Amino acid sequence: MNPIPRPDNLEHVRSDIRGPLYEEALRMGAAGETVLRLNTGNPATFGFQMPASVKNALLENADRAVAYCDLRGMPEAREAICAYHQSEGFPNVTVDDIFVGNGVSELVTMVLLSLLSRGDELLTPMPSYSLWTNSTYLAGAKPVFYVCDESADWMPDLDDIRRKITPKTRAILLINPNNPTGAVYPRELLEQIVQIAREHNLVIFSDEIYNRLVLDDLPYTSVAALAPDVPVITMNGLSKSHIVCGFRCGWMVVSGDKKALADVVTGMTQLASMRLCGNALAQLVIPAALADRESTRAMIVPGGRLYEQREATVRELSKIEGISFVKNKAAFYIFPKIDVKRFHITDDERFNLDLLHAKKILMIPGRGFDWPNPDHFRVVMLPEPETMAKAIRDLGDFLATYHQS
Repeated sequence: MNPIPRPDNLEHVRSDIRGPLYEEALRMGAAGETVLRLNTGNPATFGFQMPASVKNALLENADRAVAYCDLRGMPEAREAICAYHQSEGFPNVTVDDIFVGNGVSELVTMVLLSLLSRGDELLTPMPSYSLWTNSTYLAGAKPVFYVCDESADWMPDLDDIRRKITPKTRAILLINPNNPTGAVYPRELLEQIVQIAREHNLVIFSDEIYNRLVLDDLPYTSVAALAPDVPVITMNGLSKSHIVCGFRCGWMVVSGDKKALADVVTGMTQLASMRLCGNALAQLVIPAALADRESTRAMIVPGGRLYEQREATVRELSKIEGISFVKNKAAFYIFPKIDVKRFHITDDERFNLDLLHAKKILMIPGRGFDWPNPDHFRVVMLPEPETMAKAIRDLGDFLATYHQS
């Protein structure tokens, strides 16, 4: 039989987070080497535990998850999600505007398949998170990258957004708080993005999975709260804030100009029907989790693990000559810049592979986040502060003699 090729829509799909570097780390682990895997934001692998409120809700109600539930999600789960987002200022949201899915990942693919046709364009931040670009490619559409400006704390460049709008542009994507930079967008910036969407009849997608992990008591505004007349689709979930990544528990909320999104919602309903329902066990814990904000807050205040791990990381990064960074304001990622001239770096994947072999530390190069230059890498700050500090010191030791030939 002749080789069977992959379909065209997979040509550009990639995930460096679990790509060749990850596979090499697995090979090294199988050979008996201990690798510190800072490639993915998976808190439970570093000793974080789900809150008791979530565990109890699961154990006490498991029998209720045996049957298929509504294709949009369990009523109690959607009611809790609806109340949560109403408290965040979302306009005109009802339980019927909410879809619960097997993680945000599933819902992103479903909604982009419901919106984008072949040749359409999605304005996507750069750096970005590969889930969105990959799902855009699967829909046969094209991600068009707008710049997030490192010199302005990684804020979206509004002029660049405007320049890149074409007749094929269907939507603007915001990842706020941002992965991989940890940036948090201020209200004034979001208002200007809403105005751009209003002027050009664009949908706004807002990925807000980290909105409960904002550090330093910074204010957080969801873009949906500022857009009662613009179609907005917001993604959120429990994976990171309540340490249940494996539950695959995410949701999507439709708000603003819902009439404009009627056909998109019909498409979502078609796709949701095909998979019958989301994971019902995960949905059981949503009301308890959203009522339990204290367990999440305990991680992000001084003395909490996420806060102290961030502080340990930036303290050690600041000591490394040839490294600069913008301190993250949310989540547990930072996206440092490396002086490529100093280290003669032309290939960021090779740099991270060399680091992996030399120091047994797995990080992901900037190219894994659609960054065009070989001068950035993402650090996942989930190990205990002492382990995190040692990892960054090891990075500094590695760079002290590193040059690509």
